[in-house]
Amino acid sequence: MSRQQLPPQIKRVEVLDRKTGKTAIRYRVTVDAGKDADGKRRQVRRHYATEKAAKGALAKIQADSAAGTFVPKAALTVDQACADWLAGRHSIRQTTLAAYTHALQPLRDRHGEMAVQKLAKTDIDVLVADLMAGRAEEHGKWTANSINPMLNLISRVLADLVRQGALVRDVAALVDRVKRPKKAMATFTDEEIRQVLAHVDGDRLGHAWHLALSGLRRGEIGGLLWSDVDLEAGMLTVRRNRVSVNGAAVETEDTKTERSARTLPLTPALSAVLRRASAIQKAERLKLGPAYGPGEHVVCNEAGEPYHPDSVSGFWRAMCVAAKVPPIRLYDARHTCASTLAMQGVPIAVVSAWLGHADPAFTLRTYVHAGNDALQLAAASLQRVCSEL
Repeated sequence: MSRQQLPPQIKRVEVLDRKTGKTAIRYRVTVDAGKDADGKRRQVRRHYATEKAAKGALAKIQADSAAGTFVPKAALTVDQACADWLAGRHSIRQTTLAAYTHALQPLRDRHGEMAVQKLAKTDIDVLVADLMAGRAEEHGKWTANSINPMLNLISRVLADLVRQGALVRDVAALVDRVKRPKKAMATFTDEEIRQVLAHVDGDRLGHAWHLALSGLRRGEIGGLLWSDVDLEAGMLTVRRNRVSVNGAAVETEDTKTERSARTLPLTPALSAVLRRASAIQKAERLKLGPAYGPGEHVVCNEAGEPYHPDSVSGFWRAMCVAAKVPPIRLYDARHTCASTLAMQGVPIAVVSAWLGHADPAFTLRTYVHAGNDALQLAAASLQRVCSEL
């Protein structure tokens, strides 16, 4: 039986084996594979060790080309793919871009020089395991709260390449997300709120804790300027953020979300502590004279300089210990505010607007918690209804 003739796209050639220095027989596949993004004809040339492998590759290339799913080999590295994707984020805030950069760094450090087309699910699985165990270079030990956003971002980078036709699939989408341990939200009781406010009465930073218990985020407290406060009109406007990004304090002239920008009426108690804080800072300015800082921030140190956001959290923890109340997170003061307003009968839509949320359902689901006092009140209400039957 005569040997079957090769397809015209396959040629039997001799090539130099770089490892042995000798020539070897290879099967060269040269085939048209559609057009590239510029409309130019795309020709693919590859070598295979066997005739069978060459014929199989030819059939696959032709089928993928006909289906519009063929992806040519490219030298694009993981590091360059991440850099290109980050460079394309034109409409995000500086703090968000910094957070994205930080989240993608472990992948770039571990596999940056690898061709992105060679990145496999197992590569990412191993990276996740190492991050959880604290074995990933200089990145320390990561939890689900950091790993899952990293995986989501890697998936966005790869999915973007798939849409461009530069990658076959998004392998990060196949990686299991790390299960987050359930963590109950902590809030102060009404009595603990009064205990905190009594403890900080007259304290230099007492107004910061009034703002926290009024529902402001840490970044909103740190970014609040005296120009945002109208003590005569009794109004406060939230319009900027001061946050920690990779250990550095970053202040932006916008809020976390569009709805976070809001103007709130001052309660008499909050108005009083803000007036007292203003008087204290004016006295400190007179004492230091030219050495005093800008003094623009409502919460600042004795030299008129704004605090680092992490320092504010540290001051809060120390205050909780001194006031002998549960050392809940500073962010949980915001939960306390939401729950307190809801338990006082404030409509959830109003609570949502007060906190700067776009969705009242999110406020109810995330921030409003029924404490023991509220549950006892609910039981008493049921008893009253039942006793009247």
